[in-house]
Amino acid sequence: MSSNRQDAWSQDEDVLLAEVVLRHIREGGTQLQAFEEVGKKLSRTSAACGFRWNSFVRKQYKSGIELAKKQRKQSKKHSPPKKTYEEKQEIPTVESASESPEAFSMGSMIQYLQKAEEAVRNEEKVRNENSQLHEQISQLQEKLKETEEELKEYEEKFNLLEEDHKSLLAIFEKARKMALLQGNEDKVKFQMDKNGNLQRLNK
Repeated sequence: MSSNRQDAWSQDEDVLLAEVVLRHIREGGTQLQAFEEVGKKLSRTSAACGFRWNSFVRKQYKSGIELAKKQRKQSKKHSPPKKTYEEKQEIPTVESASESPEAFSMGSMIQYLQKAEEAVRNEEKVRNENSQLHEQISQLQEKLKETEEELKEYEEKFNLLEEDHKSLLAIFEKARKMALLQGNEDKVKFQMDKNGNLQRLNK
């Protein structure tokens, strides 16, 4: 069922609109809720219902509106008010904002479109920032991988140098021991004198 009717309003539809709006006023609801309810029943948009109410129907039910408001005040005295999310977010109506129905409908639509446009811009900005962060993370991961490979190569070279160092120390230690042994052997020397006797020589 389409909700974009453009045909003229009938008297029965005006009566239904008035009954629903007055009921919401008595029960402490919002006019926006009433417009949405009527819109679903008549296959019209809530904006169209709001425009019809403020531009024509409301003027025909001034006394009914006053009576509904009095009934609402009386009912509030007997029961605590119930604050709903819709009441906190209620869009100002013509009665509280302006006497011009065009200003009500167009102003509300402009505000809604501006907020929607701002939300889209913010979402696009966040998406772009997220994409840039993903790209930076990819670059950092690639750089980390290269650094890990370089570190692995340096570790292998270090291990080889350490083994060569140990081998060189072992060679030095062996040479030192051999030099000590050789030195001990060379400390005492003998030679033959003229008589054929061995004579000890101190180095």
